[in-house]
Amino acid sequence: MSRVYNFSAGPAVLPEEVLREAADEMRDYRGCGMSVMEMSHRSKVYDTIIKEAEADLRELMNIPDNYKVLFLQGGASQQFAAIPMNLMKNRKAGYIVTGQWAKKAFQEAKMYGEAVELASSADETFSYIPDCSDLDIPDDLDYVYICENNTIYGTKFKELPNTKGHLLVSDVSSCFLSEPVDVTKYGVIYGGVQKNIGPAGVVIVIIREDLISDDVLPGTPTMLKYKTQADADSLYNTPPCYGIYICGKVFKWIKNMGGLEAMKKHNEEKAKILYDFLDESKLFKGTVRKEDRSLMNVPFVTGDADLDAKFVAEAKAAGFENLKGHRTVGGMRASIYNAMPKEGVEALVAFMKKFEQENA
Repeated sequence: MSRVYNFSAGPAVLPEEVLREAADEMRDYRGCGMSVMEMSHRSKVYDTIIKEAEADLRELMNIPDNYKVLFLQGGASQQFAAIPMNLMKNRKAGYIVTGQWAKKAFQEAKMYGEAVELASSADETFSYIPDCSDLDIPDDLDYVYICENNTIYGTKFKELPNTKGHLLVSDVSSCFLSEPVDVTKYGVIYGGVQKNIGPAGVVIVIIREDLISDDVLPGTPTMLKYKTQADADSLYNTPPCYGIYICGKVFKWIKNMGGLEAMKKHNEEKAKILYDFLDESKLFKGTVRKEDRSLMNVPFVTGDADLDAKFVAEAKAAGFENLKGHRTVGGMRASIYNAMPKEGVEALVAFMKKFEQENA
């Protein structure tokens, strides 16, 4: 069977050359006689793999020396607790709620202190990003938290909020490495890798060194202290070795593609093909305010639930997988991460045009 076009929101499509390379190395990694899945995380061979992955990520994102890069487990959702445990010194933090994941992080933070909702777009099913240029931000907040790209709702912060001098913490799970970022604008920038970078099971945390200390909330588990992980260079316990190895391959793939500037251009071209069609279509329409549209996740509907279901079924039969929208939005969602080729988006739009003609 040939490969399908996989529009899944995550775990998501990976670059084909990365998969081929990993397949070639599966039984014997570069002549060491074993798979990366089998080797000790304390071995010299694995030490090279993880150090090279970190060096490549630092180069891609231009990460300053005073930031630590941590390869951790537990997904982005475990960071919803780790962040307040490590950073909520005054027991007070601000959250901008623009979707389900920001909302979950906000609810989690309430367990550790006072979580203040600074802004929300829940009033219109998270279909836009609120104006964050002049928020009412209490002086005693430890940090301001955002989810930068909202996988379910297809929105993206095009400008970071004005935190009025407060630390910015950002979950970038679904826009990680999709475009250049200025790491210095964040105290913590983190994300699960299973959308743009690798297989599920790894979360990457990039954190400014002055935020790493033993001064954490009482009862913080040893494993959730950033200091534990930073002091051990992500090797306090056995890390998700194979996942990190694949991430390292994806970093090299992005470098070969021309880095994050080239990635952004590639992603803008793909997204334009789909959004331009949605703007012209009489049948399909996008659900997000134009200026807040994500380059990664594109939700759309026909306005008729039966027709949506028919589209998803016929698309699947035609080799377009995972187009069903999230239950809170309905309709369809095409996730077009870095590794989705432009041809995949062009083929989807051609299929949508045909469907529209047949069902007008």
